[in-house]
Amino acid sequence: MGAELSSGLQGYNPVLLAFLAGLFTWFITLLGAGTVFFSRQVHQKTLDSMLGFAAGVMMAASFWSLLEPAIAMSANGPLPRWVPPALGFLAGAVFLRLLDKVLPHLHLGFPMSEAEGVKTKLPRSTLLVLAITLHNIPEGLAIGVAFGAVAAGLPEASLAGAVALAIGIGIQNFPEGFAVSVPLRRDGLSRAKSFWYGQLSAIVEPVFAVLGAAAVLAARPILPYAMAFAAGAMIFVVVEEVIPESQRNGNTDLATGGAIFGFLVMMILDVALG
Repeated sequence: MGAELSSGLQGYNPVLLAFLAGLFTWFITLLGAGTVFFSRQVHQKTLDSMLGFAAGVMMAASFWSLLEPAIAMSANGPLPRWVPPALGFLAGAVFLRLLDKVLPHLHLGFPMSEAEGVKTKLPRSTLLVLAITLHNIPEGLAIGVAFGAVAAGLPEASLAGAVALAIGIGIQNFPEGFAVSVPLRRDGLSRAKSFWYGQLSAIVEPVFAVLGAAAVLAARPILPYAMAFAAGAMIFVVVEEVIPESQRNGNTDLATGGAIFGFLVMMILDVALG
């Protein structure tokens, strides 16, 4: 299946493919946000399970789609094979930490008193969207560098693997859109505004997908660093944001089960397609 998919997409511009993949993940978020037109309530157990699922997908994607090929690409370099992925991973985590420190945002289910980043008078709805936007930046970068790696012609990177990554991120974006729009509706926003803010949080994904693909095409030697950078950024988001949110309300077994299932789904996608 992976070989058939790769042969069917050969010849297409990798930056264009990264952009289309980013649009796909945004569109899935839009579909998730669209559930607000059918319900204004979400059971907390459902929400925590979905957040756990998203965490599992992101963890699996960080290794199979990003770190593993980054390590393989570093094998024939001048440095020990662990150095480029280690440096890139650390840089990605530090980058997200700096964004987390500066960008005003509020995690789902948290009171306004626990808003993070610089102090601001922005409304709760905007802070919630900014929190998910922060989450989506490394996902867009991951998609971009995955397609850029394919364009570099390295055997460690496959087009089918990049597509599998986009599919996995898209799958976990549906509950993300749902998790933003429905609580906003519950807070009193109109259905239209709740939907708008829910889908808006993922609009950065096609933008950063293009930036990631263009960066590695312009400088192929940075590719293992770039892939590990995206992995480090994603793991930071999982540990700092997604897992604590999923466990906050006491539904630990459901959230953990969701994470296991999400990890399994992403692993199967990557192995089957990649």
